[in-house]
Amino acid sequence: MDSLYYDVVSVADTELIIASTDQGLAFVGSPNAGLEEIQKFYPTYELVQDSELNKPVSQRLNSYFQGQDVLEEIKCDIHGTDFQESVWNALRNVPYGTTQTYQQIADEIGKPKAARAVGTAIGRNPVLMVVPCHRIVSKNKGGSGYRGGLEMKKRLLELEH
Repeated sequence: MDSLYYDVVSVADTELIIASTDQGLAFVGSPNAGLEEIQKFYPTYELVQDSELNKPVSQRLNSYFQGQDVLEEIKCDIHGTDFQESVWNALRNVPYGTTQTYQQIADEIGKPKAARAVGTAIGRNPVLMVVPCHRIVSKNKGGSGYRGGLEMKKRLLELEH
C-alpha cells in the first residue's frame, strides 16, 4: 500500500489538509475539510501524519496568502488520465494575477471542442491553488464552480490582483 504523508495546516485563518509523497505535493484540500476529502482522491493510500515533510509547502502557502507568487516552485506528484494531466499542466502556465476561460484552456491543449471536459478535469485537480484552477472562469467571466467554494475562489482572485 502506498503512503500519503499529510498535515493539517493553518493558512490565512483557515485549516487546510496538505499531503505529499516522496516525489512531491499530491493534495491540497478545501478550507476546513476533513480527511474524508483526501480519501476521495486517494482511496487506496495509507494516510500518515508528517508535518516535517510538508513544512516547505505550508511555508509557501503562507507566503502566497501574504501576496507572494511562490506556488509555481512547488513540485507536484499528481496523476490522472492523459487528458486531465494535459489540463493540469496548462493550468500551471496561467500567470499569477490573470484569468483564462475553459475555452482558452481547451484551445491551448489542442482540444477546442472540449471546454466542458476541461471543466470536469479541473474539478478533479487534487492540489488547489498550486495547480491554479481558481484562475479559470466561464466565458462570461462569471463564477463557475470551485472545489474550495466560490468564496475561496473569489478570495484567491482578489489576492492575486
